[in-house]
Amino acid sequence: MPPPVFRFAPSPNGYLHLGHAYSALLNFDSARESGGRFLLRIEDIDVARCRPEFEAAIYQDLAWLGIAWEQPVRRQSEHLSEYRDALERLSAEGLIYPSFESRAEIAKLVAQREAGAPWPRDPDGAPLYPGSAKLLSASERARLIEQGAPYALRLDMAAACARAGDLTWTEHGAGPDGETGVVAVRPEVWGDVILARKETPTSYHLSVVVDDALQGVTEVVRGRDLFWSTSVHRLLQALLGLPEPVYRHHRLILDGAGQKLSKSTAATGLRELRASGVAPADIRRLVGLPP
Repeated sequence: MPPPVFRFAPSPNGYLHLGHAYSALLNFDSARESGGRFLLRIEDIDVARCRPEFEAAIYQDLAWLGIAWEQPVRRQSEHLSEYRDALERLSAEGLIYPSFESRAEIAKLVAQREAGAPWPRDPDGAPLYPGSAKLLSASERARLIEQGAPYALRLDMAAACARAGDLTWTEHGAGPDGETGVVAVRPEVWGDVILARKETPTSYHLSVVVDDALQGVTEVVRGRDLFWSTSVHRLLQALLGLPEPVYRHHRLILDGAGQKLSKSTAATGLRELRASGVAPADIRRLVGLPP
């Protein structure tokens, strides 16, 4: 049997905090204990928020924690053609369509629909796509794109679910309500998710499944806040013929108010803690890991 492959995949849109440290250390420890491999991936597709100094700080913080990773580091911005290829495969199956509403227009549509009854929201609390772009003719879509209109490429969720059939994933951790073991996939709760935009040929959902497959990741160990995103990821894996890793969603490190940590919270930032004299062993203790 080949060794298991773990990964830590931060976005360089801010400095790492204790929550990142916990996830990175958990992956690194698991790889070391199982004789597996540990990969670092930089998820830098958000060109508006990702900055070189944040990426450099990721390497510094992880090395300070005693974490070592294989080279080269995969940077998503260097692999856009691979995500584009996956999009083209989905498009050839008739599972992708462009929507042209702005965020303001979508918010207005949601408000109109909620005047009569609550509009459904995804597990993150965002309203499902309320527009009718799926009904546009091919010629009208082509005309709008040719005119330079901004657009988002959405997955036709109903068609995708019908194509993939019933799916599950194997959960070795636990979801928000203690879900574990064999978990039924429910991608429909996300609506017609965005897989790319005009200016960016990928999204988190698409790039993460493509990356995991190309890097041979077998164990996805990540925060519980991404538990239900796994439904979308398993759907895309099935549609694209990609292998299914084992999933382990772990507890979140919370602040004093019981909220998920933010990169803007200096009190839990690794750089600030290091500057104040905290040692790597103290970080392990703070996040509840053995020394």
